[in-house]
Amino acid sequence: MNKNKNIFEDLFVLELANNHWGCLDRGIKIIDAYAEIIKKQGINAAIKLQFRDVEHFIHPDFLNRQDLRYVSKTQKTALGFKDFKILINHIKSHGIIPMATPFDEESVRWCDLLDLPIIKISSADLNDWPLLLAIAELERPVICSTGGGTFEKIDLMVSFFEARNIPLAINHCVALYPTEDQDLNLNQIDLLKCRYSKHTIGFSTHEYHDWESSVLMAYAKGARTFERHVDIDLGDYPVSPYCSLPDQIDRWFQAFKKAKLMCGEFGEGVGERKISEQEKNYLNHLLRGVYAKRDLPDNYFLDFGDLKKLFEDVYLAIPLQAGQLSCQDIDLGKKAGIVLNQQVLKDQGVFNPAIVAIKI
Repeated sequence: MNKNKNIFEDLFVLELANNHWGCLDRGIKIIDAYAEIIKKQGINAAIKLQFRDVEHFIHPDFLNRQDLRYVSKTQKTALGFKDFKILINHIKSHGIIPMATPFDEESVRWCDLLDLPIIKISSADLNDWPLLLAIAELERPVICSTGGGTFEKIDLMVSFFEARNIPLAINHCVALYPTEDQDLNLNQIDLLKCRYSKHTIGFSTHEYHDWESSVLMAYAKGARTFERHVDIDLGDYPVSPYCSLPDQIDRWFQAFKKAKLMCGEFGEGVGERKISEQEKNYLNHLLRGVYAKRDLPDNYFLDFGDLKKLFEDVYLAIPLQAGQLSCQDIDLGKKAGIVLNQQVLKDQGVFNPAIVAIKI
């Protein structure tokens, strides 16, 4: 399972908001607009649709109910399988990963027919077991958002997919559309990473004040897959405040690159960073060198285990000269010392070439 985590690493999922208002032509234009930004920034990205078999998704007694917002919106934005196939093929034509969130079992079948490589589970379906079972039977990697989910609910979902060896990414998500900055709860990413360390942790976000701050912080906290709703402003439909426009996603991608650059590279887990030669050289100029306090004869032993005696023989001062012993060479832990192989006069540096042996 860990090996398959890499499919989620640095993956950006752009979801067509409101199913592009059920307009096929609008959906194609949105895909084209974001394909340009993705190519420009060289980002590993997926474009995601929302699949619903609307004919069976809504109970017939509640069709055309304008007072039920979700029902009304679902009907207004409905598309059929043939339309979804056109859009998925258009996404693929740009070399972008096609994805979908299926909301019912028939939609899961569509994901299979369209050969989608990753399946997304919405926050609302975190514990929809018939739907999760249908998704798991596809044996595809899964990203699940956790908006409104307690750890008890998330644990059940994670155990379900772990038992079936399904690669899983877990997105921190606040299901408020849009989300105010004070409601982002980015510290939840820390908790998810600790609790579900075998899985990629992501961030599905709906904030709307800026497109830099949250991705900088989320990446630094360990989020490695990201999701936002996207749209374009054609003037024919309103753009929801939680949706991003192409120029905003461009800034979002740039902020991610900056976060990655500032955080540095590491492999599995956080490893020790590599110290550059430039940094080493800079710090070496700040170290104190070892200088003779008095004339020291040939074959003299400098005892690092007895600091009182040692500092009767030497003192520390800047600059540290090339090849000279430094304060860091006085290894108190080993309580060792060095034997000089030549005389060192008062105020001269004690250099490495003067060492012929280490006395333990």
